[in-house]
Amino acid sequence: MTDTQTPAREPQAGHAEPALTPPVDVIEDAGGITLRADLPGVPRDRLCLEVEGDTLTIEGEIAIEPPEGMDPTHVEVDRARFHRAFSLSKELDTAQVKAELVHGVLTLRIPKAAHAQPRRVAVRVD
Repeated sequence: MTDTQTPAREPQAGHAEPALTPPVDVIEDAGGITLRADLPGVPRDRLCLEVEGDTLTIEGEIAIEPPEGMDPTHVEVDRARFHRAFSLSKELDTAQVKAELVHGVLTLRIPKAAHAQPRRVAVRVD
């Protein structure tokens, strides 16, 4: 899997505003990969995961609004969108992706395709 992110300060294709680049951990094991992305403030209904060809795209919008009648005096998160894209290996079975969003952490599990799974070869004794 290769990270194909664009710089965080540049607008993404098709979007007028720049996006935050969420930090992501990728863990590979014999059965596939697990990807964990920090997406604080992104509700499930504003999260978009897409696999097109060999590209995985993660996009989300922050849904934190200040209380009515209050204006923030200091803002550290000045973008309302997250965007990250990865090129996926042909060894991964993208039809079997599983996703879960819990407390602002997106966890994706992408198993290896059957042909890429390790397998034990039986040895016959004559």
